[in-house]
Amino acid sequence: MFTQSRTLLRGALTVVTLAAFAGCSDFLTVDNTSTVDVGSIDPTKDANTLSLSSLQDFAAIYSSLAMYDGWFTGATIASETFQGPNDFSRRQVLNNDGDITTVFGGISTAIVSSGKVIDVLKGTPNELSNVDLARAELVAGYSFEFMAEDFCIGTVRNGPALDSASMLDSAQAHFTRAIAIGTAAGSSDGTAFANAALVGRARSELQEGNKTAALADADQVPDGFEYDIQYFNDNANLTRVGNQLWARTFGRGSISVAPAYRDLNDPRVPVVPPGETFQGVRFSPQDGTTPFYAQVKFASYAAPIRLASKLEAEYIAAEASGNAAELDLINERRGANGQDPYTGPTDDA
Repeated sequence: MFTQSRTLLRGALTVVTLAAFAGCSDFLTVDNTSTVDVGSIDPTKDANTLSLSSLQDFAAIYSSLAMYDGWFTGATIASETFQGPNDFSRRQVLNNDGDITTVFGGISTAIVSSGKVIDVLKGTPNELSNVDLARAELVAGYSFEFMAEDFCIGTVRNGPALDSASMLDSAQAHFTRAIAIGTAAGSSDGTAFANAALVGRARSELQEGNKTAALADADQVPDGFEYDIQYFNDNANLTRVGNQLWARTFGRGSISVAPAYRDLNDPRVPVVPPGETFQGVRFSPQDGTTPFYAQVKFASYAAPIRLASKLEAEYIAAEASGNAAELDLINERRGANGQDPYTGPTDDA
């Protein structure tokens, strides 16, 4: 019986193997799955893959952007020996710095990839209710927004230099389309994209000083809304899909929380002091010198980062409404997190 079964199995494998070869004109030919032939793109069938790819281009730079902004604004200190992070911490960033190229290049990539998706879907059936187009418009809007906030000059697709005002205008145009298309799509994703775009447009309008428009948009964001950028613990691709705030905390020791934020006793700013452990991990600075106060708000490669929320919309509305509204919201949020009422200056700044 054993011999018969083995003979039958060998015969079956022979048939399968021959069938496989019969289906190939050249069994040495290998598809390059990392290359897309633009002529083979089906805008309808491939729209989801294309729009998700543009979102991932944005996600890949978003956590790094937060890291560099933290160094630049003084919320964190670069505990690094490399020049780039230390330049950001000193606010002495040069236009030929490799780290500037990383940030500027990452945002530019997201602008270009989302723009290509928008181009591909132009004129397709149901264009104005296509949830994938709404996603691409959202990515384009936030990419222009952060380009405007972080850089004095931007360029798009080898075009002319754009100042911050022009980039904010571009952001608002994409946010407006994301709101309209996402709303028309009617799906949960479409609604989420529309609400995130409302927050983004309000942020952009406030940035340019249009408080009336900013307040109107912020007030439309529904209570409890939050849209997060997702990350993943994929050891084979952490640079692209992992949260870089954790990578530079746990994996490299580059981000030390600045003194003003170390002892707040505030659940929104969790910090691990030097020498203490967190989840069995003892952190150390990359430079071996800087006192390393580790951030653990983003405590894994898969930790999401908030992009847009009703809470941000409330802060935008408060700033657009004036000092009294700002103080009310500040004290509300301080009270919700166990902090005493604010007692500092109450001028516009």
